[in-house]
Amino acid sequence: MGGSDGSSSFRRRPSFYSPARGFGDSPGGTWAENRGTRRPDWACGPPPSLFTQSPFAQNLAAQVLRRNHSLRPIGGLRTCKRATTDEDRAMTRPTFANALSTQPDSRSAESEVLGTLLDALGGAEPDLLVVFATQHHRSAFGELGRRLRSATGARHLIGCSAEAVIGPSREAEGEPGLTVLAACLPGTELRPFRAVTVSDSDGDLEIDGGPTILDPTQASALIFGEPFSFAAELFLERFDLDWPGVGAVGAMASGGRGPGQNFLLQGDSTFEEGAVGVVFEGKHEIAPIVSQGCRPVGDPWVVTKVVKNRILELAGRSALTVLTDTLTSIPDADRELLQRGPFIGIAVDARKAELERSDFLARSILGIARGDRSIVIGDQPRRGQTVQFLVRDAASATEDLRALLAAQAGKFDPQATGALLLTCNGRGSHLFAEPHHDALWLARELAPDLPMAGLFAMGEIGPVNDRTFLHGLTASIGLIRRR
Repeated sequence: MGGSDGSSSFRRRPSFYSPARGFGDSPGGTWAENRGTRRPDWACGPPPSLFTQSPFAQNLAAQVLRRNHSLRPIGGLRTCKRATTDEDRAMTRPTFANALSTQPDSRSAESEVLGTLLDALGGAEPDLLVVFATQHHRSAFGELGRRLRSATGARHLIGCSAEAVIGPSREAEGEPGLTVLAACLPGTELRPFRAVTVSDSDGDLEIDGGPTILDPTQASALIFGEPFSFAAELFLERFDLDWPGVGAVGAMASGGRGPGQNFLLQGDSTFEEGAVGVVFEGKHEIAPIVSQGCRPVGDPWVVTKVVKNRILELAGRSALTVLTDTLTSIPDADRELLQRGPFIGIAVDARKAELERSDFLARSILGIARGDRSIVIGDQPRRGQTVQFLVRDAASATEDLRALLAAQAGKFDPQATGALLLTCNGRGSHLFAEPHHDALWLARELAPDLPMAGLFAMGEIGPVNDRTFLHGLTASIGLIRRR
C-alpha cells in the first residue's frame, strides 16, 4: 500500500477485539457479576453513458420528467447546477442530495430513492453515491450499484450492507431500508481502491491492495470493510504508517451473521469480502467526528507492567488493586456503571499532560486474572502509556456527541456540506430511550436539513489524536465539505 502499484503486504499482529459478551472467566479469575447480553465492541470505472441506460433507468427518468413535482423528498436536499464541461464543474458549488426508502420491495425502493435523487439533482451527474441497504434487498445487491449509477450518471459509487439504515433525523431500525447520499464535488478527484486480507507462506495475515494518494496534504479517505474477512486493525495500522495525517472515516458492513452474508459495493461491482474505499483529493474532504460516548472516572494511571493485552501493574501497583480502589472511591452511580460495563481509556498521545475524554481510545475490560491480579482488555497497551477507567451510558454518550457536534459550529457551510453517520449497531434503541437519537442530534447541532445517509455498523472507523482505529459502540461521522 502506498507504492506506485497501490499494493501492500505486511504481517498481522494479534487482534485487538474479542466477541466476549460478558465479564466471563479469564485465566486465573472471574468477574463478580455478569455483563448480560451487551454486544461486543466490534459487533457493535468510466462514467456510464446517458445513451446506454438500462430500460428500467430510462423508464424511471421519463417518469420523473413527467411528474408534477408533487413528490416530497425524504430528507435534506441541495439542488445541483448542471455542469457540462470540466471548467463548469470547477466553478460549480458543491452540492448534495439524499434519499431514504423503507419499501420492502427492492425495485419499489430503488424507484422511490431514484425519483427523489433525480428531482433534487436537476440533471446534474453526481461525482459520488454512497449507498447503504439492509438484507431485505439482498436479492438486488448484485445489480444495485449498476442500476443506481446508470440512472443518475454517477461517476463513482461506494457502500455496503446494513443492519439498519439512517437518513436525516431518522434511524430506520427494524425496517427494510435503502439510503443514498449523492455528492457533486467540483475540484476534487475521487480515487477508488480495494483491499483484501491474504495469508503468506507462513500463514501470517497480510493486506493486498490499498489506496493511491498523490498529495497527502489534500487527501482523506472513506473505507467500508467486511467484518468476517477483513483484518481492519492491520489495514488501519498500515494506513497510518503509509499516509500520516490523512484522515479516514468508515465502517464495517453489518446485517450478516457470518462470512459471505454481508456485501460491499464499489462502482458496478459487488463483493462479499475485503474492503472498498475512495480517496478524496483536492478541494473537498471527509472530515471525521468520533464520539466514543465514554467519560473518565477516578484518576489516570501509568502502565508500568504489561504483557500483550494483560495489564499487570499501574504505577507500580497491581492493576486489580487499582481497579478495586477506583470502584470504592467513585460515586455510587458511576460504580454501578463501571461494574455493569467496564471500559478503560488508553491515552493515544503520551506527550500530552492534560488529558480530555477525546484523548482516550476506549476499550472494553474483558476480565480479570486473580492469579497475577491483572486486568485483561481489548487492546495491547504499551508500558509508559497513561490509562484511565471509563464509564458509558446513554447520558454520557449524548453529552459526548453533543459536545463534539457543537464544536463544529462555524467551521463549515451547512449549505455546502453532506454527512455520513456511521453508528454502532449497539447504539440506537439498544442504548437510548429517544428514537433516532444520533440522527436527531446531528440535525439539531449542525443543520436541520443537512443531507445525510448512514447505517448501523459492525465496527466504526475513525481517528483519535490523528491515529485511525476500529471502534465499537461509537458514532463515527464524516462531514463531506470544502477544505
